[in-house]
Amino acid sequence: MIERLAIFGATGDLTGRYLLPGLAALRAAGYLGDGFRVIAASREDWTDERYREHATDWLERVAGDLPASARRDVVAATSYQKLDLADAASVAACLGGGEPVAVYLALPPAVFPAAITAVREAGLPGGSRLVLEKPFGESLHDAVALNHQLAGFLDEREIFRVDHFVAMTTVQTLLGTRLANRVLESLWNSSHIAEIEIIWEESLALEGRAGYYDGVGALKDMVQNHLLQILCLVAMEPPISVSERDLRDRKVDVLRSVRPLDGADGLATRRARYTAGLVGGRDIPGYADEDGVDPARATETFAEVRLELDSWRWSGTAFRLRTAKAVAADRKEVVVHFRPVPHLPIDTAQDPPPNLLRFGLEPEDLTLELTGAGPHARFSLVPLILRARHEPAELPPYGRLLLDVLTGETALSIRGDEAEESWRVLGPVLDAWAKDTVPLAEYPAGSSGPSSHPGLPPR
Repeated sequence: MIERLAIFGATGDLTGRYLLPGLAALRAAGYLGDGFRVIAASREDWTDERYREHATDWLERVAGDLPASARRDVVAATSYQKLDLADAASVAACLGGGEPVAVYLALPPAVFPAAITAVREAGLPGGSRLVLEKPFGESLHDAVALNHQLAGFLDEREIFRVDHFVAMTTVQTLLGTRLANRVLESLWNSSHIAEIEIIWEESLALEGRAGYYDGVGALKDMVQNHLLQILCLVAMEPPISVSERDLRDRKVDVLRSVRPLDGADGLATRRARYTAGLVGGRDIPGYADEDGVDPARATETFAEVRLELDSWRWSGTAFRLRTAKAVAADRKEVVVHFRPVPHLPIDTAQDPPPNLLRFGLEPEDLTLELTGAGPHARFSLVPLILRARHEPAELPPYGRLLLDVLTGETALSIRGDEAEESWRVLGPVLDAWAKDTVPLAEYPAGSSGPSSHPGLPPR
């Protein structure tokens, strides 16, 4: 296990909100020993004491449920190094020491090429690893170039392209539920399933993140990585094992089977951004009026893509990936819509609702909605809901990812060809949106999203 972690971009929100709490969770669970060290590196001219105050503040705010001793230990194990990617000496100071180091690039994707070059020129000690946050580049061209750049000095097993969604307890439960249950696996195909929705809608608005979000948008921020990762686990063929090669091979198969969205028009995609409205009793300004937003960029806060897979298992099933900000209520789930029965020998005024299987991502739950008979002499249709709750996970998603990085477990890391295939799937959508082939609609903050159109109605 690697005993040193260097974080490039250590003063940013990602480190404070996720990486430091992940490390504290690892310490509390006994995974980090007394010899573990963190090198926090960023552009600011800070001292060790200044950074430790910064880290302590973050941990008190977002990880107060963890033992105070674990939080103190992580802070005490952290030193600070001013970082200039153009200065080989400052980069070498973060990596030096001779022992293996895990280098976490908690940086914007536009900085990855320069950071990778700086790390390569400074020289990584043998056995070291490099971690890249999502999104992996900003286009297929970028992903191919980054992979070529990384392959020049690292083995694939030393590269971690991370996506914390894959480490979420419920995402893991989703995979286990479908692969370990004969009843479900026998129904897991287009003969029985009409549509699968993968949804991440949140009432949270921009909340001061314009510096990042306005240059990315909903499609790149959520769909291209997080939601496509869930699609892979939902639609993949059962792997021989959940080892690195078998799991990654099956995920890539899914992406390769996605029918091309060439000339992606309004029949396959929707995009929109929120206008002023009321969310949870709070007045939310329109996205274009948020501080730091450039309205001319036409950045979307709502994105929906309808995909079809050209495969034996899924031909005829629709996959709908949707994300939104500043809507009325949080909705974060995978919803499996089963096809209706071929014949209903019951006299009803209307068709019964479809059978649904819901995998809740936040909160974590599993709900099965069936159709049953009512208590009357004459049959009636009533919903039957079965709900299973999960015990809290030992580690948060970022704790799990950091543990994998430090121990060298790559099964949940995204392989180079998988990163490229993800961009191949959505590249035509980005091109079409850049040309305004798909109009940028609007929806009031606090609503359920943009209105429907015949090609792609909302759920």
